Amino acid sequence: MITVFDMLAKSARNYAKYRATRDEIANLPEDIARDTGLFPADAERIAREAVYGKAA
Repeated sequence: MITVFDMLAKSARNYAKYRATRDEIANLPEDIARDTGLFPADAERIAREAVYGKAA
């Protein structure tokens, strides 16, 4: 059985992953962003989809 503590811990881990991913994308140098297609303006959306999944 999953407890409230387990759910909170998982949420905290996911949020930490989201923030780290968002910050990495937001701080990409322009040349790398252009080469990879990961643009800083899209950092929040990309990080959210990477961590929480794509919305239906």
